[in-house]
Amino acid sequence: MSIFHLIIFICFLLSISYLVFLTSASWCQPLAFPQQTTRQFEQRTDRFWEFQEESNSWVEVKLPFDLVSCVNDNCTKVGLIDQTSKTEEEHLANGKDVSNKTKSLKMREGDLIGLEENSYTVLPLRRRMSLTKMSDTSIWVTGESGSIYERFWNGVQWVIAPHDLQISAGRAVSVLIVNQTIFTISEEGNLYQMKLSDWVELKPAFNQSINKEAEQSSVIQMKSGTVSYDGLRVYFCTKTGLLLELSEVEPPRWENHGRPPGADVAAIADMARIRTDVVYTISPTGDLYEYDKSSRPSWKKHLQSEETDKDGSLVPLQGCMIYGLSGDHSVSLFLLSKGGKLVERRLHQRKWKWITHGSPEDHHLTSITPFLEDELKERFFSLFLTTSTGSVFEYQIPKHLGTAQEDQISEAWQNHMHPPNAKAARGIPGLKFQLCRILFALDDGRLAELHLPGLGGQNSGPTNQFNRKKLSSKYIWSILDAPESEGWNGEYCTEERGPMNCIAGIKDEPNDSGNIRSLTRRRKGTKAQQDYLSLGTSRSRLVKASEEYRFPDNWINTSFRLRLVQAGVSFFIITEAGLIFEYLYTESVWLWLRHDHSTPMRGALGNYNGSVFFVDVYGTLLIRERSNNELAWINCTAMRKGRQVIGGPPWDGMSGKLKVTAEDALFFVSKSGRLLQFSVALRKFKWKDCRSPPETKLACIIDQEVFRENIVFVVGRNGRLYQYNKVTELWHEHHQSQHLVLSRLPGTAMRPSFFSLTGSLFMLSEDGGLVEYHWNAWNGWNWVEHGTPSKDVTLVAPPSPCIKGNQLFLIGSDGNIYLRYMDQLIWRWKNCGFPQNGDGDTRDQTEMGANDRMQEVCMDNDPTANLDINLKNPNDQNRKCDPKVAPTRPIPFSEDSVIFELRDGRLAEIQKVQDSKWVWQRIIGTPTSSCKGSYLTALAS
Repeated sequence: MSIFHLIIFICFLLSISYLVFLTSASWCQPLAFPQQTTRQFEQRTDRFWEFQEESNSWVEVKLPFDLVSCVNDNCTKVGLIDQTSKTEEEHLANGKDVSNKTKSLKMREGDLIGLEENSYTVLPLRRRMSLTKMSDTSIWVTGESGSIYERFWNGVQWVIAPHDLQISAGRAVSVLIVNQTIFTISEEGNLYQMKLSDWVELKPAFNQSINKEAEQSSVIQMKSGTVSYDGLRVYFCTKTGLLLELSEVEPPRWENHGRPPGADVAAIADMARIRTDVVYTISPTGDLYEYDKSSRPSWKKHLQSEETDKDGSLVPLQGCMIYGLSGDHSVSLFLLSKGGKLVERRLHQRKWKWITHGSPEDHHLTSITPFLEDELKERFFSLFLTTSTGSVFEYQIPKHLGTAQEDQISEAWQNHMHPPNAKAARGIPGLKFQLCRILFALDDGRLAELHLPGLGGQNSGPTNQFNRKKLSSKYIWSILDAPESEGWNGEYCTEERGPMNCIAGIKDEPNDSGNIRSLTRRRKGTKAQQDYLSLGTSRSRLVKASEEYRFPDNWINTSFRLRLVQAGVSFFIITEAGLIFEYLYTESVWLWLRHDHSTPMRGALGNYNGSVFFVDVYGTLLIRERSNNELAWINCTAMRKGRQVIGGPPWDGMSGKLKVTAEDALFFVSKSGRLLQFSVALRKFKWKDCRSPPETKLACIIDQEVFRENIVFVVGRNGRLYQYNKVTELWHEHHQSQHLVLSRLPGTAMRPSFFSLTGSLFMLSEDGGLVEYHWNAWNGWNWVEHGTPSKDVTLVAPPSPCIKGNQLFLIGSDGNIYLRYMDQLIWRWKNCGFPQNGDGDTRDQTEMGANDRMQEVCMDNDPTANLDINLKNPNDQNRKCDPKVAPTRPIPFSEDSVIFELRDGRLAEIQKVQDSKWVWQRIIGTPTSSCKGSYLTALAS
């Protein structure tokens, strides 16, 4: 090869290498140096969801939506999702217009105008709720708490009568009424029969010679039951998959029908009306079986078609059977598939076939309520179905529609949505109460009635006669209150003469002056619907929930410095330095007992069965209790799922209502602003995160189960009132005007009688005024602003405990305490000053305020009695004594006395001597007071 050719060849190789290098560089460049400035996010949809930890579910958001990044509770806006620029015509062409999807359901004109179903949250299953009709005047209900109560029309109004199982029997899950005999099934699977107002356990007993495969009655546990259409027999499904029949009640006659070959009975779908021995069941795998004791074999399986297989197997729930839908001798059994579709098993001309009716768009059906004979729509049958998101749909089926599915009418689905600020319970069928009146269990534990205007509601009794032509065809909702066992406000009936009598109510009667006394406790139907607001739809967003409220440094210490352990015997105090002292009466001597711990304490947050809960400077929750005659500490925060806390319940129960149950728990507020439940019953300690309302951090607990059983009232750091229902585990916000902002201090509950739900929650407003949230059966919830004792005094500490149901103390900014009490149905102020008033003035003082209320002055018992008997020289000015009252939350010491802290660190006791007359009883010296006195101390060990 010549030199010339060699040079040409080398140049050729170099050119190839250079091209490869350039090409490689061009391939790698976008990966190594991405052109961020040219890349843009392209939005192709207008539907976005966010995951809410509070509800543990996905919720669709409204656009525009701010994208917020939070690090260590420091939140900043990092972006925005806005609506796309597509025109409405483009949306319609692509089928993406969400609002028109809702309109395509053809909602009726009167169906809750203004409410939008923008939440796709799937509700939890409520496994204990059920509705059973005994008669037009008697509806039996089992609540989510496992209680049993009856809604009874006593001739004047609907009343609630309790029929709970005994505590040892556990919770009830359903009620069955067979030939006027009432049965209930407990959560453990035991069957009980009501005899003379008492529940007696009924164990199945079989003739073993006839039923060789019958199981021993001691191990038979009932799962559910269904009463025959003639009301004389009841079929049971057991937890082991057997089908049992109680054919006679007195004496009981049991039959064991066994189970399908190779399958179990998970639910009873329905029973035939004409052939009364035919029962339809559903297996756990979703197969339909037919049991006919008169045929051989007794069990037959209904095979599914290819079309129904696509929608999934059947859900083991009660269905609905309709006769004559497609002909005089046709039978239609309506069921639900696991895909949430309505399916029909139809018998026509001696042939069975499957028909899929589907479901409303974007909805999953969970239960069927039969509505068989709607005379107002003679051309249709109507089925009412609930969805997984809490809506109610009506499915209209034309009579004699033939055998072809295309004969169905268009727009068969009618959306009745749900009551305002409430959802229908998932998987719980409604109950046809009367013509055009249907009851539904709500997810929050209450009931709701879907009815025609003028034909139902809270104040409407059974109606047998009405003018059909004047009735509207638009359904409306009415919410019905549930009893306190479910956390609500429905009062139980009484044996007293009057409108609330359990048997026969008496209408309003004229009094001696000829006026009509308004005894009938009827509320406006819409009032109850406005008190409780659904979270996420309230106007509280106007108050920025993300706005950080900074607690004062001594907030825990001033709110939880004192804690009563045993009335008249023992209470705790936490000093500013974090020391723990117990004031104890033992062997006829009062002494201070010191409880040492390695870390300083901040407050005493609770007391349960003699064990006291403390929080240290790090937020650790600790229990101080006696074990084997020795005192011990238990670290609760170190337990599984333990949290750091800042607050607890203000009081430890209601007088006359204290009882130890297997579900006892204390509630605390975490540092992050969430509600925490700490189970303490039987020493089975367990933490549970109850979360917090959306976009809201909690500040403090106002009341735990003193004012309402199963309800915890809290104040958010946005100054608004919320409640948590520990039965349904739901949060609700209470209606509150925007100008009213509550302080972040504990409150107190005032409930005059254990047998009445009437009462109030007392709190302070942000500007230092007294605020009352009152409830009674006539008017429901109402806010009352009491203001301040005088123009130049504000209230600076949480209210004292309630005394005798109509009195409480407040601490003023001037160091005096003020009594707020009711005298002849009028609220009044009384200035009780502070112990050792220098001038000993006992004259009444009158100040005319905004409401022209009188202010009085309390009387000292004896000027010398105000002083600790152990003080040597009470007039010594060098002793740094300041007898004015400190802004520390007071505690009860007995039924008629209250303990306050003074500014000098001492304690003072005020005692009631007559109805509203109080005297300062004594001053108690403390180990850390700047005003020194004599006292006895000891070290706890």
